[in-house]
Amino acid sequence: MDTGCLSSMNITGTSQARSFAGQLPTHRCFASSSIQALKSSQHVSFGVKSLVLRNKGKKFRRRLGALQVVCQDFPRPPLENTINFLEAGQLSSFFRNSEQPTKPLQVVIAGAGLAGLSTAKYLADAGHKPILLEARDVLGGKLLGRMKMEIGMKLGFISFNLFGELGINDRLQWKEHSMIFAMPNKPGEFSRFDFPETLPAPLNGIWAILRNNEMLTWPEKVKFALGLLPAMVGGQAYVEAQDGFTVSEWMKKQGVPDRVNDEVFIAMSKALNFINPDELSMQCILIALNRFLQEKHGSKMAFLDGNPPERLCMPIVDHVRSLGGEVRLNSRIQKIELNPDGTVKHFALTDGTQITGDAYVFATPVDILKLLVPQEWKEISYFKKLEKLVGVPVINVHIWFDRKLKNTYDHLLFSRSSLLSVYADMSVTCKEYYDPNRSMLELVFAPAEEWVGRSDTEIIEATMQELAKLFPDEIAADQSKAKILKYHVVKTPRSVYKTIPDCEPCRPLQRSPIEGFYLAGDYTKQKYLASMEGAVLSGKLCAQSVVEDYKMLSRRSLKSLQSEVPVAS
Repeated sequence: MDTGCLSSMNITGTSQARSFAGQLPTHRCFASSSIQALKSSQHVSFGVKSLVLRNKGKKFRRRLGALQVVCQDFPRPPLENTINFLEAGQLSSFFRNSEQPTKPLQVVIAGAGLAGLSTAKYLADAGHKPILLEARDVLGGKLLGRMKMEIGMKLGFISFNLFGELGINDRLQWKEHSMIFAMPNKPGEFSRFDFPETLPAPLNGIWAILRNNEMLTWPEKVKFALGLLPAMVGGQAYVEAQDGFTVSEWMKKQGVPDRVNDEVFIAMSKALNFINPDELSMQCILIALNRFLQEKHGSKMAFLDGNPPERLCMPIVDHVRSLGGEVRLNSRIQKIELNPDGTVKHFALTDGTQITGDAYVFATPVDILKLLVPQEWKEISYFKKLEKLVGVPVINVHIWFDRKLKNTYDHLLFSRSSLLSVYADMSVTCKEYYDPNRSMLELVFAPAEEWVGRSDTEIIEATMQELAKLFPDEIAADQSKAKILKYHVVKTPRSVYKTIPDCEPCRPLQRSPIEGFYLAGDYTKQKYLASMEGAVLSGKLCAQSVVEDYKMLSRRSLKSLQSEVPVAS
């Protein structure tokens, strides 16, 4: 688990703006110093008083109020012929084309996050009846603490495939193909990596890196490239072998300058797993880089156009229910009750209800699973290895200001702050929060280990101090400039699993050694590691395991029913 702005300093007149706009598909954003030019364009959808500049490989600082910006979404990139999209489509066809069961399995699933929703969706597609149980009164799981911008960033091609299956492709707002970094030592300035649409991968990525001269010098680029050569030559086997190294350790081992780590990989590590490179496994970084280098649109981003439970989760629920499945909220698992043979008898809920099925799936975060693993299972290697998998704390901060901030973009921004990871002005990037007069920033506060136990007030104060560096002309820590109208702090003590070295061997397959018991979640074995895309794929693989085990599960259910039939005297 990419909407954006196209902008230029060279648009200065009405005729130029009209000519440029005429080349744009619907869904773009351009800038002009002439308000009349904006009025004359047929492609104007809404105006935002903000400055958006395209950096042509040079450093810059914005001159506030210099331009008027008109934003529309970028077109959806052509994903249909990419390897990952095709693989996702092939796996989806497995469910649609599988032999319809004579007696559908009743599959009880704990957890209505993306992993549980995905499991339920594909089981229903295969003709079975999922019963999805969610402990809270809202769908989405870890999505509830995630920003709409992150959803676009981390939902990859397999998830875009899911959007198409549900008929909701139009809910993704694609951004221009760029990565934009704040410059901590030059407050108010940004540096861009722009990926040209005319070049294939990996040339578009190489071009983006070569054109950026603010963050890395040429000698640093050369040494970094030389350090990456073993990964390029060794392929997947090399990538997997680097799981034992942190990012920082790998950089030193390969002779990559420390500044490459400081300038690029601190921000990248925090965006990928909410931790710093001295903790993150290098395998995670190499998987991301491999994707950027192999897939033309692999680093392209999109924003969900609104609230995740409504805009993403509900279409899945509607689909499941239309095929006979059930989704129940406020259904918290208290205990996994076992049969004498160690298999699952039923899920016992906190309200005293017992939910039985032909198969059982746990699609909660790994930390919740570990609390509920029955004592009889704890010494089994499959479950014992889970102890090393721990969710990472993360905090999401939402701040509504009394004015429109101008030092921003219609895009995801890497803050490169010691306390913040990525952020965006949702009043520009997301349709649901569009506001021409006031900004609403969503920010990821990470690493959050030392902050998750602190008060919301302390977190907001620290956030404002960091924002004062990013918006020096518009925000002051004491609110003497932009004032906060309201804020919302979302703490997730255990989010995605912490991708530290040597975790990979501990990640379980979706099919457990207990007959009829399965797992789904980003921590389970799948190629996208700790991500929303990984959660969706894990649910798909979990559903595949259940469908493949249909005959065995049917026999078990029949045997169980026969054992319950009373013998006539």
